[in-house]
Amino acid sequence: MTISSSRSRPGRRCAALALAAAALLAQGRALAFSFNDVVNRAKQLSAQPYQRPNTNLPQVLQDLGYEKYNAIRFKGERAYWAKDKLPFELEFFHEGVYYNQPVKINEIAPYGVHEIRYNPADFDFGDNQIDPNQLKDLSFSGFRVHYGINTSKLKEEMLVFRGASYFRGVGKGQRYGLSARGVAIDTGLLSGEEFPRFSEFWLVRPKPADKDLTIYALLDSKSITGAYRFIVHPGDETAMEVKSRIFMRQNVSKLGLAPLTSMYLFGDNQHPTGDDYRPEVHDSDGLSMHTGTGEWIWRPLVNPKRLQVTSFAMTNPQGFGLMQRDRSFHDYEDLDLRYDLRPSLWVEPLEGWGQGSVQLVEIADNDEIHDNMVAMWVPKDPAKAGNKYRLRYRLHWAADEPYPTPLARCVATRLGRGGQPGQPRPAGVRKFVVEFLGGPLASLPFGVKPEAQLSASRGTFSYVFTEAVPDGVNGHWRASFDLTVDGNDPVDLRLFLKSGDKTLSETWLYQYHPFNV
Repeated sequence: MTISSSRSRPGRRCAALALAAAALLAQGRALAFSFNDVVNRAKQLSAQPYQRPNTNLPQVLQDLGYEKYNAIRFKGERAYWAKDKLPFELEFFHEGVYYNQPVKINEIAPYGVHEIRYNPADFDFGDNQIDPNQLKDLSFSGFRVHYGINTSKLKEEMLVFRGASYFRGVGKGQRYGLSARGVAIDTGLLSGEEFPRFSEFWLVRPKPADKDLTIYALLDSKSITGAYRFIVHPGDETAMEVKSRIFMRQNVSKLGLAPLTSMYLFGDNQHPTGDDYRPEVHDSDGLSMHTGTGEWIWRPLVNPKRLQVTSFAMTNPQGFGLMQRDRSFHDYEDLDLRYDLRPSLWVEPLEGWGQGSVQLVEIADNDEIHDNMVAMWVPKDPAKAGNKYRLRYRLHWAADEPYPTPLARCVATRLGRGGQPGQPRPAGVRKFVVEFLGGPLASLPFGVKPEAQLSASRGTFSYVFTEAVPDGVNGHWRASFDLTVDGNDPVDLRLFLKSGDKTLSETWLYQYHPFNV
């Protein structure tokens, strides 16, 4: 295989490459690039000492603050592939103080593989006083993909790769919210987290009739290297088929695969302190899991007072995801950020993942600008130097689970003071109200009341009952109970609805921390 080292500017074809490719094709020597090429690069890197990326940022870029750096914009009229009227277009992010590690970006075209070269003329620097002559040796810090996802008449941003191994996507009518990552290392450990980065990308030039885009990526860090292939299918739901090969350079304490990262500040289970007019603020409100045994589990998210890590052991999960189930504008009352339009993100394994756990990391935070929720798959066996991992899965950026449970779903979790109104409220008592909607609850015979199946790792229950919610929505039921506990140790709660021997709802899990109250 021959890979050309020639470069091209965004929006222009490389005539020299095209002529050279035509000559090779005439001789029957077609150029090619495949996932195995990236795998070989990653494997070779894993056998070598880690090399920190060289940064050559001019001082003027290092001194830019957040707002001034964000004022640097790629010129839309110079979008890559735009002049050729292809279904996808690319725009690029400038290196800067917050994204100061260069990312090499290549195009795979019929005439060869070549680097898309940085050119300061492709950027609008706003009011920043920057001499383009100081920038000629820079690179990009990432890229975004535009596509006619809402209307064929306008190409809009629907996918972005930027920062470490982070990327975000949206489906039709959605706004950016939570992120996915290539891999997570030591997330939630006191030793600190390592952030591997996508150091190089290869994008396959689409054909005029293509409705998907293929992206290859090389991952690198002191502990790990990896090769990735993303096949992106934009639409009402944007699906991404992910194929990866990971090589361990050294031991790590915790390896997180297919990680998702989101933000949860407060919701219906955590009332704000009164200094925010909005009822809820979050990109995701719960972790949904479909286990290998077929059980559907819902775990509401919590903004804890201190770091909280929860593991859900299972074998060969059918899927998991961070979901945004509250979909009404009035859940948030935010005209600017529109949390009601943020996507959910579901991970669908395409082959068996073996034994391990879905792990949820919840980090205390007091501002909505930080992602403080992480969900990921953690293999059971330790991640040691020399280990290799093969993974295939599909990501679904959508409003809901792609394969929703046939059971009733949890739609609200509310907490408050225990006891009864008008009577003394005893200490150490907390009231829980959990609501379920749809599924078999919608077809319960008249007069049949679902039973709450409730258990806890410690404590005692009182005032346990179920009742229909009188909102005119068929199949909307509420389970309520008081929990009495002593001390500050956490309490694991489990609840589902049943009628006779028939399970009616998914399983609600909750870890209650008395010290959070």
